[in-house]
Amino acid sequence: MRAAIGTLILATSLVQLANGFFGTLISLRVAIEDFGSTLGGIVLSSYFAGFTFAAMRCGRIIERVGHIRAYAAFAGLVAAATAAMPLWVDPVAWLVLRAIVGFGCAGLFITTESWLNAKAPPDQRGRVFAIYMVGTFAALAVGQLLIAKADVGSVRPFNGIVALFALALVMVSTTRAEAPRIPAGATLPMRQLARAAPIAVAGCLLSGIMSGTFYSLLPAWAQGEGIDRRTIALFMFAAVAGGLAFQVPVGWWSDGTDRRRVLAMLAVGFAVAAVALVVLPHTMPIVLTLAALLGGFLSTLYPVCVAHAHDCMAADRVVAVSGRLILVSGIGSVIGPLLGTWIMAGFGINGVLYFMAVTAAVLAMLAWSRSTRVAAPPHEERSFDILTPQASPLAHALRHPTEPSPDPAAP
Repeated sequence: MRAAIGTLILATSLVQLANGFFGTLISLRVAIEDFGSTLGGIVLSSYFAGFTFAAMRCGRIIERVGHIRAYAAFAGLVAAATAAMPLWVDPVAWLVLRAIVGFGCAGLFITTESWLNAKAPPDQRGRVFAIYMVGTFAALAVGQLLIAKADVGSVRPFNGIVALFALALVMVSTTRAEAPRIPAGATLPMRQLARAAPIAVAGCLLSGIMSGTFYSLLPAWAQGEGIDRRTIALFMFAAVAGGLAFQVPVGWWSDGTDRRRVLAMLAVGFAVAAVALVVLPHTMPIVLTLAALLGGFLSTLYPVCVAHAHDCMAADRVVAVSGRLILVSGIGSVIGPLLGTWIMAGFGINGVLYFMAVTAAVLAMLAWSRSTRVAAPPHEERSFDILTPQASPLAHALRHPTEPSPDPAAP
Protein backbone atom coordinates (compact mmCIF):
# COMPACT_ATOMS: atom_id res chain seq x y z
CA MET A 1 0.00 0.00 0.00
CA ARG A 2 2.75 2.47 0.92
CA ALA A 3 4.61 1.68 -2.31
CA ALA A 4 1.47 2.24 -4.38
CA ILE A 5 0.70 5.55 -2.67
CA GLY A 6 4.32 6.65 -3.06
CA THR A 7 4.19 5.80 -6.77
CA LEU A 8 1.04 7.89 -7.23
CA ILE A 9 2.54 10.85 -5.40
CA LEU A 10 5.80 10.67 -7.34
CA ALA A 11 4.01 10.30 -10.68
CA THR A 12 1.76 13.29 -9.96
CA SER A 13 4.78 15.32 -8.91
CA LEU A 14 6.27 14.63 -12.34
CA VAL A 15 3.00 15.76 -13.93
CA GLN A 16 3.07 18.98 -11.91
CA LEU A 17 6.73 19.50 -12.79
CA ALA A 18 5.78 19.31 -16.47
CA ASN A 19 2.61 21.35 -15.95
CA GLY A 20 4.37 24.18 -14.14
CA PHE A 21 6.98 24.44 -16.87
CA PHE A 22 4.37 24.09 -19.61
CA GLY A 23 2.20 26.94 -18.34
CA THR A 24 5.04 29.45 -18.29
CA LEU A 25 6.39 28.16 -21.61
CA ILE A 26 3.07 28.68 -23.39
CA SER A 27 2.68 32.19 -21.99
CA LEU A 28 6.10 33.16 -23.39
CA ARG A 29 5.68 31.24 -26.63
CA VAL A 30 2.29 32.80 -27.44
CA ALA A 31 3.88 36.23 -27.04
CA ILE A 32 6.74 35.24 -29.35
CA GLU A 33 4.39 33.84 -32.01
CA ASP A 34 2.38 37.10 -31.90
CA PHE A 35 -1.03 35.53 -32.37
CA GLY A 36 -2.66 38.84 -31.47
CA SER A 37 -4.33 39.81 -28.22
CA THR A 38 -7.67 38.13 -28.88
CA LEU A 39 -6.40 34.82 -30.23
CA GLY A 40 -3.54 34.77 -27.75
CA GLY A 41 -5.97 35.18 -24.87
CA ILE A 42 -8.21 32.42 -26.23
CA VAL A 43 -5.26 30.05 -26.55
CA LEU A 44 -4.22 30.73 -22.96
CA SER A 45 -7.81 30.39 -21.71
CA SER A 46 -8.42 27.13 -23.53
CA TYR A 47 -6.39 25.16 -20.98
CA PHE A 48 -8.77 26.24 -18.23
CA ALA A 49 -11.78 25.52 -20.43
CA GLY A 50 -10.58 21.96 -20.94
CA PHE A 51 -9.71 21.67 -17.26
CA THR A 52 -13.18 22.80 -16.21
CA PHE A 53 -14.96 20.52 -18.66
CA ALA A 54 -12.93 17.59 -17.36
CA ALA A 55 -14.01 18.36 -13.80
CA MET A 56 -17.58 17.64 -14.90
CA ARG A 57 -16.92 14.59 -17.09
CA CYS A 58 -13.86 12.69 -15.94
CA GLY A 59 -15.48 11.07 -12.93
CA ARG A 60 -17.78 9.08 -15.21
CA ILE A 61 -14.86 8.08 -17.42
CA ILE A 62 -12.95 6.75 -14.43
CA GLU A 63 -16.01 4.88 -13.17
CA ARG A 64 -16.43 3.22 -16.57
CA VAL A 65 -12.85 2.12 -17.31
CA GLY A 66 -11.14 2.16 -13.92
CA HIS A 67 -8.40 4.32 -12.46
CA ILE A 68 -5.36 2.75 -14.12
CA ARG A 69 -6.82 2.71 -17.63
CA ALA A 70 -8.19 6.21 -17.17
CA TYR A 71 -4.79 7.48 -16.01
CA ALA A 72 -3.14 5.91 -19.04
CA ALA A 73 -5.72 7.45 -21.37
CA PHE A 74 -5.41 10.94 -19.86
CA ALA A 75 -1.59 10.87 -19.85
CA GLY A 76 -1.51 9.63 -23.44
CA LEU A 77 -3.92 12.37 -24.46
CA VAL A 78 -1.74 15.05 -22.88
CA ALA A 79 1.45 13.64 -24.39
CA ALA A 80 -0.06 13.46 -27.88
CA ALA A 81 -1.45 17.00 -27.74
CA THR A 82 1.83 18.37 -26.41
CA ALA A 83 3.87 16.63 -29.11
CA ALA A 84 1.57 18.03 -31.81
CA MET A 85 1.90 21.66 -30.75
CA PRO A 86 5.36 22.41 -32.22
CA LEU A 87 4.37 20.54 -35.39
CA TRP A 88 1.32 22.71 -35.96
CA VAL A 89 2.03 26.27 -34.85
CA ASP A 90 -1.30 27.96 -35.43
CA PRO A 91 -3.58 29.78 -32.97
CA VAL A 92 -6.65 27.67 -33.76
CA ALA A 93 -4.67 24.44 -33.56
CA TRP A 94 -3.05 25.50 -30.29
CA LEU A 95 -6.45 26.49 -28.90
CA VAL A 96 -7.74 22.95 -29.45
CA LEU A 97 -4.54 21.23 -28.35
CA ARG A 98 -4.17 23.33 -25.21
CA ALA A 99 -7.79 22.55 -24.27
CA ILE A 100 -6.98 18.85 -24.70
CA VAL A 101 -3.97 19.28 -22.43
CA GLY A 102 -6.19 20.94 -19.81
CA PHE A 103 -8.73 18.14 -20.04
CA GLY A 104 -6.05 15.47 -19.73
CA CYS A 105 -4.26 17.15 -16.82
CA ALA A 106 -7.51 17.51 -14.92
CA GLY A 107 -8.19 13.84 -15.56
CA LEU A 108 -4.79 12.90 -14.17
CA PHE A 109 -5.35 14.93 -11.00
CA ILE A 110 -8.89 13.60 -10.54
CA THR A 111 -7.67 10.03 -10.93
CA THR A 112 -4.78 10.44 -8.52
CA GLU A 113 -6.53 12.41 -5.82
CA SER A 114 -9.63 10.24 -5.70
CA TRP A 115 -7.40 7.15 -5.65
CA LEU A 116 -5.36 8.51 -2.75
CA ASN A 117 -8.46 9.57 -0.86
CA ALA A 118 -9.99 6.09 -1.18
CA LYS A 119 -6.88 4.02 -0.52
CA ALA A 120 -5.09 5.97 2.20
CA PRO A 121 -5.88 4.53 5.68
CA PRO A 122 -8.24 6.87 7.57
CA ASP A 123 -5.75 7.42 10.38
CA GLN A 124 -3.04 8.36 7.86
CA ARG A 125 -5.07 10.29 5.29
CA GLY A 126 -4.05 13.70 6.58
CA ARG A 127 -0.38 12.73 6.45
CA VAL A 128 -0.72 11.25 2.96
CA PHE A 129 -2.42 14.35 1.57
CA ALA A 130 0.07 16.64 3.29
CA ILE A 131 2.93 14.78 1.58
CA TYR A 132 1.01 14.82 -1.69
CA MET A 133 0.34 18.55 -1.57
CA VAL A 134 3.89 19.45 -0.55
CA GLY A 135 5.25 17.22 -3.32
CA THR A 136 3.03 18.75 -5.97
CA PHE A 137 3.72 22.30 -4.79
CA ALA A 138 7.46 21.63 -4.85
CA ALA A 139 7.29 20.08 -8.32
CA LEU A 140 5.16 22.93 -9.64
CA ALA A 141 7.67 25.42 -8.25
CA VAL A 142 10.69 23.60 -9.68
CA GLY A 143 8.94 23.43 -13.02
CA GLN A 144 9.02 27.22 -13.16
CA LEU A 145 12.81 27.21 -12.84
CA LEU A 146 13.22 25.10 -15.98
CA ILE A 147 12.17 28.05 -18.11
CA ALA A 148 15.46 29.80 -17.32
CA LYS A 149 17.43 27.28 -19.40
CA ALA A 150 14.80 26.45 -22.02
CA ASP A 151 15.06 27.38 -25.68
CA VAL A 152 11.50 28.69 -25.80
CA GLY A 153 11.41 29.02 -29.57
CA SER A 154 12.43 25.42 -30.29
CA VAL A 155 10.74 22.03 -30.12
CA ARG A 156 12.95 20.74 -27.31
CA PRO A 157 10.86 22.03 -24.37
CA PHE A 158 7.82 20.25 -25.77
CA ASN A 159 9.80 17.02 -26.07
CA GLY A 160 10.87 17.30 -22.45
CA ILE A 161 7.27 17.80 -21.32
CA VAL A 162 6.14 14.75 -23.30
CA ALA A 163 8.90 12.69 -21.68
CA LEU A 164 7.76 13.67 -18.17
CA PHE A 165 4.14 12.77 -18.88
CA ALA A 166 5.22 9.47 -20.44
CA LEU A 167 7.35 8.63 -17.41
CA ALA A 168 4.41 9.29 -15.08
CA LEU A 169 2.27 7.06 -17.30
CA VAL A 170 4.79 4.21 -17.07
CA MET A 171 4.97 4.47 -13.28
CA VAL A 172 1.22 4.32 -12.71
CA SER A 173 0.45 1.79 -15.45
CA THR A 174 2.84 -0.74 -13.93
CA THR A 175 1.53 -0.46 -10.37
CA ARG A 176 0.02 -3.61 -8.88
CA ALA A 177 -2.28 -1.73 -6.52
CA GLU A 178 -6.02 -2.33 -6.68
CA ALA A 179 -7.86 0.78 -7.85
CA PRO A 180 -10.99 2.06 -6.06
CA ARG A 181 -14.32 3.25 -7.39
CA ILE A 182 -15.63 6.81 -7.17
CA PRO A 183 -18.85 7.19 -5.18
CA ALA A 184 -21.63 9.23 -6.73
CA GLY A 185 -22.59 12.52 -5.11
CA ALA A 186 -25.78 14.55 -4.85
CA THR A 187 -26.56 17.37 -7.23
CA LEU A 188 -27.02 20.96 -6.15
CA PRO A 189 -28.73 23.77 -8.12
CA MET A 190 -26.41 26.74 -8.54
CA ARG A 191 -29.19 29.09 -7.46
CA GLN A 192 -29.47 27.34 -4.10
CA LEU A 193 -25.73 27.60 -3.49
CA ALA A 194 -25.67 31.26 -4.52
CA ARG A 195 -28.44 32.05 -2.04
CA ALA A 196 -26.78 30.18 0.80
CA ALA A 197 -23.18 31.32 0.19
CA PRO A 198 -23.13 34.27 -2.24
CA ILE A 199 -19.64 35.39 -1.22
CA ALA A 200 -18.22 31.92 -1.79
CA VAL A 201 -19.67 31.85 -5.32
CA ALA A 202 -18.53 35.40 -6.12
CA GLY A 203 -15.14 34.74 -4.56
CA CYS A 204 -14.58 31.59 -6.61
CA LEU A 205 -15.49 33.42 -9.81
CA LEU A 206 -13.27 36.44 -9.10
CA SER A 207 -10.38 34.39 -7.73
CA GLY A 208 -10.63 32.19 -10.82
CA ILE A 209 -10.35 35.28 -13.01
CA MET A 210 -7.29 36.41 -11.07
CA SER A 211 -5.66 32.98 -11.03
CA GLY A 212 -6.18 32.35 -14.74
CA THR A 213 -4.80 35.79 -15.54
CA PHE A 214 -1.84 35.44 -13.21
CA TYR A 215 -0.54 32.09 -14.40
CA SER A 216 -1.29 32.76 -18.07
CA LEU A 217 -0.16 36.36 -18.47
CA LEU A 218 2.36 37.26 -15.76
CA PRO A 219 5.27 35.57 -17.60
CA ALA A 220 4.33 37.50 -20.73
CA TRP A 221 4.06 40.70 -18.68
CA ALA A 222 7.53 40.14 -17.26
CA GLN A 223 8.94 39.47 -20.71
CA GLY A 224 7.30 42.65 -22.00
CA GLU A 225 8.86 44.61 -19.16
CA GLY A 226 12.29 43.46 -20.30
CA ILE A 227 12.82 41.16 -17.33
CA ASP A 228 15.29 38.42 -18.23
CA ARG A 229 14.15 34.81 -18.42
CA ARG A 230 16.09 33.74 -15.34
CA THR A 231 14.26 36.33 -13.26
CA ILE A 232 10.94 35.28 -14.81
CA ALA A 233 11.65 31.71 -13.74
CA LEU A 234 12.52 32.84 -10.22
CA PHE A 235 9.42 35.08 -10.17
CA MET A 236 7.08 32.18 -10.91
CA PHE A 237 9.00 29.93 -8.50
CA ALA A 238 8.59 32.52 -5.73
CA ALA A 239 4.86 32.82 -6.49
CA VAL A 240 4.30 29.08 -6.09
CA ALA A 241 6.52 28.92 -3.01
CA GLY A 242 4.59 31.80 -1.48
CA GLY A 243 1.39 29.91 -2.19
CA LEU A 244 2.62 26.96 -0.17
CA ALA A 245 3.92 29.14 2.68
CA PHE A 246 0.58 30.94 3.11
CA GLN A 247 -1.65 27.85 3.22
CA VAL A 248 -1.35 26.75 6.86
CA PRO A 249 -1.23 30.23 8.49
CA VAL A 250 -4.24 31.42 6.50
CA GLY A 251 -6.04 28.17 7.28
CA TRP A 252 -5.56 28.69 11.01
CA TRP A 253 -6.59 32.33 10.67
CA SER A 254 -9.76 31.54 8.75
CA ASP A 255 -10.73 28.77 11.17
CA GLY A 256 -10.74 31.28 14.03
CA THR A 257 -12.74 34.18 12.59
CA ASP A 258 -15.26 35.25 9.95
CA ARG A 259 -13.89 33.78 6.72
CA ARG A 260 -15.43 36.59 4.66
CA ARG A 261 -13.24 39.12 6.46
CA VAL A 262 -10.21 36.91 5.93
CA LEU A 263 -11.13 36.77 2.26
CA ALA A 264 -11.42 40.55 2.12
CA MET A 265 -8.02 41.08 3.74
CA LEU A 266 -6.34 38.57 1.42
CA ALA A 267 -7.86 40.33 -1.58
CA VAL A 268 -6.67 43.72 -0.33
CA GLY A 269 -3.18 42.30 0.16
CA PHE A 270 -3.17 40.96 -3.39
CA ALA A 271 -4.36 44.29 -4.83
CA VAL A 272 -1.67 46.23 -2.97
CA ALA A 273 1.05 43.80 -4.07
CA ALA A 274 -0.12 43.95 -7.71
CA VAL A 275 0.03 47.76 -7.79
CA ALA A 276 3.39 47.71 -5.98
CA LEU A 277 4.78 45.48 -8.71
CA VAL A 278 4.02 48.24 -11.21
CA VAL A 279 5.24 51.26 -9.29
CA LEU A 280 8.29 49.91 -7.42
CA PRO A 281 11.68 49.38 -9.06
CA HIS A 282 12.10 45.97 -10.69
CA THR A 283 15.11 44.92 -8.69
CA MET A 284 15.50 41.24 -7.90
CA PRO A 285 14.67 41.46 -4.15
CA ILE A 286 11.55 43.57 -4.76
CA VAL A 287 10.25 41.47 -7.66
CA LEU A 288 10.72 38.16 -5.87
CA THR A 289 9.23 39.42 -2.60
CA LEU A 290 6.15 40.73 -4.40
CA ALA A 291 5.88 37.50 -6.40
CA ALA A 292 5.79 35.48 -3.17
CA LEU A 293 3.14 37.80 -1.72
CA LEU A 294 1.03 37.65 -4.87
CA GLY A 295 1.23 33.87 -4.99
CA GLY A 296 0.48 33.57 -1.30
CA PHE A 297 -2.57 35.82 -1.32
CA LEU A 298 -3.88 34.36 -4.58
CA SER A 299 -3.49 30.68 -3.66
CA THR A 300 -5.51 31.05 -0.45
CA LEU A 301 -8.55 32.86 -1.88
CA TYR A 302 -10.17 29.75 -3.34
CA PRO A 303 -9.77 27.46 -0.30
CA VAL A 304 -11.19 30.16 1.99
CA CYS A 305 -14.20 30.43 -0.34
CA VAL A 306 -14.63 26.64 -0.31
CA ALA A 307 -14.42 26.50 3.49
CA HIS A 308 -16.97 29.32 3.82
CA ALA A 309 -19.35 27.55 1.43
CA HIS A 310 -19.10 24.35 3.46
CA ASP A 311 -19.91 26.35 6.59
CA CYS A 312 -23.11 27.53 4.93
CA MET A 313 -24.32 24.15 3.63
CA ALA A 314 -25.29 20.84 5.19
CA ALA A 315 -22.61 18.19 5.61
CA ASP A 316 -24.21 15.84 3.09
CA ARG A 317 -23.74 18.42 0.32
CA VAL A 318 -19.94 18.64 0.52
CA VAL A 319 -19.31 16.92 -2.81
CA ALA A 320 -22.05 18.82 -4.64
CA VAL A 321 -20.89 22.17 -3.22
CA SER A 322 -17.30 21.56 -4.26
CA GLY A 323 -18.34 20.47 -7.74
CA ARG A 324 -20.30 23.67 -8.27
CA LEU A 325 -17.46 25.84 -6.98
CA ILE A 326 -15.02 24.08 -9.32
CA LEU A 327 -17.28 25.03 -12.22
CA VAL A 328 -17.52 28.66 -11.10
CA SER A 329 -13.76 28.94 -10.57
CA GLY A 330 -13.11 27.30 -13.93
CA ILE A 331 -15.36 29.77 -15.71
CA GLY A 332 -13.45 32.59 -14.06
CA SER A 333 -10.13 31.05 -15.13
CA VAL A 334 -11.34 31.03 -18.74
CA ILE A 335 -12.54 34.63 -18.57
CA GLY A 336 -9.38 35.99 -16.92
CA PRO A 337 -6.82 35.56 -19.74
CA LEU A 338 -9.36 36.76 -22.32
CA LEU A 339 -9.99 40.01 -20.45
CA GLY A 340 -6.36 40.32 -19.45
CA THR A 341 -4.99 40.15 -23.00
CA TRP A 342 -7.62 42.61 -24.20
CA ILE A 343 -6.70 45.04 -21.42
CA MET A 344 -2.98 44.62 -22.12
CA ALA A 345 -3.62 45.44 -25.77
CA GLY A 346 -5.66 48.54 -24.98
CA PHE A 347 -3.97 49.92 -21.87
CA GLY A 348 -0.38 48.73 -22.08
CA ILE A 349 1.58 45.95 -20.53
CA ASN A 350 0.88 47.07 -16.95
CA GLY A 351 -2.85 46.90 -17.59
CA VAL A 352 -2.93 43.24 -16.59
CA LEU A 353 -1.69 44.03 -13.08
CA TYR A 354 -4.16 46.87 -12.65
CA PHE A 355 -6.90 44.55 -13.91
CA MET A 356 -6.08 41.95 -11.28
CA ALA A 357 -5.80 44.64 -8.59
CA VAL A 358 -9.26 46.02 -9.43
CA THR A 359 -10.73 42.50 -9.47
CA ALA A 360 -9.23 41.84 -6.04
CA ALA A 361 -10.56 45.16 -4.74
CA VAL A 362 -14.08 44.28 -5.91
CA LEU A 363 -13.85 40.94 -4.12
CA ALA A 364 -12.63 42.66 -0.94
CA MET A 365 -15.54 45.13 -0.97
CA LEU A 366 -18.12 42.41 -1.57
CA ALA A 367 -16.77 40.16 1.17
CA TRP A 368 -16.37 42.89 3.78
CA SER A 369 -19.76 44.44 3.03
CA ARG A 370 -21.49 41.07 3.41
CA SER A 371 -19.69 40.41 6.69
CA THR A 372 -21.08 43.63 8.18
CA ARG A 373 -24.67 42.85 7.19
CA VAL A 374 -25.03 39.09 7.69
CA ALA A 375 -23.77 37.09 10.67
CA ALA A 376 -21.04 34.55 9.98
CA PRO A 377 -22.13 30.88 9.90
CA PRO A 378 -20.62 28.48 12.45
CA HIS A 379 -17.43 26.80 11.28
CA GLU A 380 -17.60 23.14 10.40
CA GLU A 381 -15.00 20.50 11.18
CA ARG A 382 -14.17 20.16 7.47
CA SER A 383 -12.58 23.57 7.48
CA PHE A 384 -9.62 24.30 5.25
CA ASP A 385 -7.50 22.26 2.83
CA ILE A 386 -4.10 22.94 1.33
CA LEU A 387 -4.75 23.42 -2.37
CA THR A 388 -2.25 23.56 -5.18
CA PRO A 389 -2.56 26.10 -7.99
CA GLN A 390 -4.26 24.87 -11.20
CA ALA A 391 -5.05 21.42 -9.84
CA SER A 392 -6.28 21.59 -6.31
CA PRO A 393 -10.05 22.13 -6.53
CA LEU A 394 -10.58 18.71 -8.07
CA ALA A 395 -9.67 16.81 -4.93
CA HIS A 396 -12.76 18.13 -3.15
CA ALA A 397 -15.32 16.94 -5.66
CA LEU A 398 -14.28 13.34 -5.31
CA ARG A 399 -14.58 12.83 -1.58
CA HIS A 400 -17.44 10.83 -0.24
CA PRO A 401 -20.12 13.02 1.40
CA THR A 402 -19.70 11.26 4.73
CA GLU A 403 -15.93 11.67 4.82
CA PRO A 404 -14.35 14.79 6.30
CA SER A 405 -11.72 16.61 4.35
CA PRO A 406 -8.25 15.43 5.34
CA ASP A 407 -6.42 17.62 7.81
CA PRO A 408 -2.95 18.33 6.38
CA ALA A 409 -1.62 18.75 9.92
CA ALA A 410 -2.99 15.45 11.20
CA PRO A 411 -0.41 13.01 12.55
